[in-house]
This record gives sequence, structure tokens and C-alpha cells, in this order.
Amino acid sequence: MRGVKKAFGGNPILRGVDLDIDEGKFAVLVGPSGCGKSTLLRLVAGLEQVDEGTISLAGRDVTKLSPGARDIAMVFQSYALYPHLTVRENLAFGLRLRKTPEAEIDARIAEASAMLGLDKLLTRLPKQLSGGQRQRVAMGRATVRRPTLFLFEEPLSNLDAALRAEVRVDIRKLHDRLNATTLYVTHDQVEAMTLADTLWVLNGGQVEQKGAPLEVYNRPRTRFVATFLGSPPMNLVQAKLAQVDGAWKARAPGLEVSLDEARFGGAQLVEGKVVDLGVRPHDFLPAVSIVGASDHGGATIAAKLKVEIVESLGFEAFAYGTLHEGGARTIVRLDGEIGSAVKSGDELPLVVRPEHVHLFDHDRGVTLDRA
Repeated sequence: MRGVKKAFGGNPILRGVDLDIDEGKFAVLVGPSGCGKSTLLRLVAGLEQVDEGTISLAGRDVTKLSPGARDIAMVFQSYALYPHLTVRENLAFGLRLRKTPEAEIDARIAEASAMLGLDKLLTRLPKQLSGGQRQRVAMGRATVRRPTLFLFEEPLSNLDAALRAEVRVDIRKLHDRLNATTLYVTHDQVEAMTLADTLWVLNGGQVEQKGAPLEVYNRPRTRFVATFLGSPPMNLVQAKLAQVDGAWKARAPGLEVSLDEARFGGAQLVEGKVVDLGVRPHDFLPAVSIVGASDHGGATIAAKLKVEIVESLGFEAFAYGTLHEGGARTIVRLDGEIGSAVKSGDELPLVVRPEHVHLFDHDRGVTLDRA
């Protein structure tokens, strides 16, 4: 995609998007509701026409082509199966429209059914299937097409948590087996992080950041990306920069952290500069063990969390509280054993390593990280 713009009724949805997906890669578009990701997918599919810009697929310009001429297959959120046709007939429908020989249709259905575990379901109607089975049929219908590009529009949204995890694995296995080029749209960051080769984060009709999932997660380039990716989200507070005994610190009420000058140095570190300081919940380290002994290797205590409530999930726990009276809520991830020993009202000392600190320009929202 080059310079793609789209508006509805004078309301701009996409504001000049450039997008590249290498052949055989799994690209995921992720962003909040209304950011333009579904519109972008519909433009690629040919279900909408661009106002400006071009779309090319496998080296040919498809900007003006109809959906049927683009050689794509799409899996929808709503399954979109024909209710009066069996699973086999749903899988064969598109191929028969293209006058594919029956022997070839049977071969493709057999291959897709084996990959997706549909062999014993071929004679059933969609109403006789579970949500996960219906989504596998929708995936199979796309697979038998053997298109140049697979498009997925939030295909797991209608499934419960257990099924989402199961079908998510199926989608990635299918992609790897077919070596298919895939464009996948979701608002679910877990899907985005686990499925993508390349992650594209959209916000307000523009690409905020692209890259490998862990690269985007560990080095967010904007405040929006930092707070959008991660569950629970990154803790963000307004702070001021200060030089103390030759070392740079970021100070906020109830919090003082050391800075890695190699990352944030140069003209960006200015005495008294207001910044947005970010620390992910798992990057706050409790400075005491469960028996109360010092357990922070001599590191300086960065903050003390006044614990309000602890959510225990077994292998991990999340402590919610504040760093000072009247402060914003702060979330700290704890190992399950430590979390079981922390109670409401406790004061939990915390350590933050400099390499886990994020700084953003307070006015522009962009990172001060030079890496």
C-alpha cells in the first residue's frame, strides 16, 4: 500500500498509510476500535475503493480491480457460512463457481480437512457445529482457494477464551504449513503478539509503529504504543529529569529511577525537563522476599507501593496501589508465591532497573530512546 487514504462522509479514516508485507509472512494490524484497521482490510479485499493511493499484490496493481480479480481469500468474524449447505458443500462452493474440476475439488477438500480436523464433520450443517468448528470451516474454505493472500478480520472475536487460544494455534500452524502470505486484523494484543511475524500498530488512521512483536513491545516509539501493548498496561507518570551526583534521574511523586545515559543521553537530558515516565508492571521488582529480607542486591529503592488489592492468579499476582497519597493507580506484577504473602495495606518497596525505564516527550508523546 502506498499513500492510501480513505474517508466516509468527510470523516478521514485512513490518513496516508504505507504498508509492506513480504511474501510468505504473517502480518498483523492491531489497534483500538475506530483506528481504521478493518477499513484497510476491506480496501485490500476490494470491498471498498481508495480515495487516494495504490494497492499492489504480487507485483500487480489491484487498486481498481474487483474483489474476484484480486486472488485473495477472506475469513470473517461472523464465519459467513451458507446455513443450508453441508461443510463439504461450503468448502466446495467457491471452487465450483470457478469451474474447478471435481477431482481437484475433492483433493483440495481432503487436504484442508486433514489440516483442520474437519474429516468427521463434512456431512454436517453449520448449525450442528460449535463456534470453533465453524471458524475452522471458514478457514478451510479460504484454504482450498490457494490464494495469493489470506485476509483475516478478527476471526476469533466470537469464541470463548479457551477456543480463542486453540484456534489461534490452528491459524498459525495453517500459515506455516501453507507458507501463505497473511494479513490479519485484530484489536486483541495477545493475538497480535503471538501470531505476527511483523506487527503494525494503527492509531487514528496512521501507522504508529511497525516491527517484530517483541521489538515493538520492548521499544515502543510512542506513548500510545507503550500503553496499548501490554496487559496490564504500562504504568505512566509525569516526571522531571534531574542530575544527582553526576547521574541522571527521573523523579515523580513517590518515584525516583536511574536512567541509562547511553539510551537517553545527549541533548534530550535537560535539567528540569518534564517527561512521561513508563514502567511495565513486570519491570517493577519487589525489593523484599516473602520473608521480609532484603532481596534487591543493593539496588536503590525506587518507590514504595501502598497496596490496595492483590489479584492472585496462581502462578502470578498483580498488586494494585499508589506510590503516594492521592496518586494514580499503579500495577505491579509479582510471582505467585510473593503475591500470596502481600496483603491490602502493605507497603511494598520496589526496584526498577535503568534498562527497563521508558521516557516519552510529554508534549509530543514520542520516545526519547535513541536506540
